[in-house]
Order: sequence, then structure tokens, then C-alpha cells
Amino acid sequence: MKATSAATVRGLGIADTAGDFVTRALEEVQLTLGGIEGDRHFGLTAKAGVREKRHPRGVEIRNARQLSILSVEELAEVAATLKAPELSWQRMGGSVLLEGRAQLTQLSPSSRLVFPSGATVVIDSENEPCRKTARALAQPHFVKAAMHRRGLVGWVERAGVVRVGDVAKIWEP
Repeated sequence: MKATSAATVRGLGIADTAGDFVTRALEEVQLTLGGIEGDRHFGLTAKAGVREKRHPRGVEIRNARQLSILSVEELAEVAATLKAPELSWQRMGGSVLLEGRAQLTQLSPSSRLVFPSGATVVIDSENEPCRKTARALAQPHFVKAAMHRRGLVGWVERAGVVRVGDVAKIWEP
């Protein structure tokens, strides 16, 4: 594994309103091994849901969806496809908004984002677009437009502080 590129943190968010995945912007977050404390996706484990078809729904599994990582460049591409002036990364439930890495969604699973504090996020997989996000954005064609440009989900491998303006090194297998 080697550092192949870097990206700058342009936004950080927490989904801390009960029953809602929309995030509230923060200037810094303390990543713990469970993710962002107080966030709806916080925890070392989670209940299997519709995305984990190989497990019975509701069974406890490793939480690989602690964070949703989005790209400024990909959001602009999707907005252009939808003929929208912009798309709100917070209405998409974004935890980390990065700028400077083209085709962020195409990063391989097991890639790492390493922040200046040493905080490290392991990429699990592509975050496939869904109708729930389309409704939050009031963009009925979002799912098709965002395919393979919706960002990534990941989990915290090493705790630490992440701040808006930090430059993350991207390590790829």
C-alpha cells in the first residue's frame, strides 16, 4: 500500500437529529473507533439491513458504514447532470466532504484516508445512491445521475481529530 494522492477536507458533518440522516456542519470532529460520537451511524456494530443481503435482517454485524465520504468534484458532476445549481452534501448525509481527488467513488475497498492527526479511515465500499437521498434533495432522477459518483462509506481504523482544511493522504492497495 502506498500514498497515491491527497484531498482537502472541505466539510465535516454529524447526523445527530433523531430520525434524520441529514448532517449538521462542524469545523472539526473527533473520530473514535466507533465513528463520530452522537452520529446516527456511530458504533462498532450495527444491525444488518437491506444492504446486507447475505445476513438475516437485524442480526448484529461489524459497522462498516460509520462515515459517508463525498467529493466536491463528483457532486458538481451529478448537479450538472441534473441541471441543478448545486447539491447539498449535508442533505446527502455526508460525514466528510473532500476536494482534490478525481473519481473518489472509484477508490478501492481497503484504501485509507490518513489525516494529519493520524486519524485513519478505511474505505469499505461505494455508497450506492438511494431514493431516500433523492427525496431529501428534491431530485427525483438523483439515483441514476449519481450512480458510481455518490461517494464512499468507511470505518475508523485509528482515532484522531479531523478539521476542515486538513489534507488527507490517500493510501491505495
